[in-house]
Amino acid sequence: MSSMMQGTTDNGLLLPVQDEDGRPFWEFAARGELRVQACADCHRLRFPPRPCCPRCQSFATEWHRVSGRGRVWSYVLPHPPLLPAYAEQAPYNVIVVELADAPGIRLVGNLVAAPDAALDSVDPSRLRVGAPVRVVFTELAPGVTVPRWLLERP
Repeated sequence: MSSMMQGTTDNGLLLPVQDEDGRPFWEFAARGELRVQACADCHRLRFPPRPCCPRCQSFATEWHRVSGRGRVWSYVLPHPPLLPAYAEQAPYNVIVVELADAPGIRLVGNLVAAPDAALDSVDPSRLRVGAPVRVVFTELAPGVTVPRWLLERP
């Protein structure tokens, strides 16, 4: 797997590293779709994307659209020292979301007040394990769109 993209945005935020297996995930995100890789033979969903099914060892893959709804499974509030662009936004959150229609599939992101809001746009006191969330998409840089999360009931 070769690295397709890495680096930082103009404001110093890290960009995701895209590899061959995960490229479709990022392409769907750019279209505002949340999709998860699945085995085309046994149909088991898997994340992160990888070339071979851990269940049946098939190399056949497909991408299933999911609702983009889930629950906060875990979260953390990073503390300094941080990269300068992140230190400026502290305290911010990093959450792990378990997808409602794909139990066991968990994505990492940020809980924000609006798709293009700063990472520190949600008061940390509002974070709760189990809180219902839904996905939104934010273009971090040209050609790089990431999922972020909004509280279902603000």
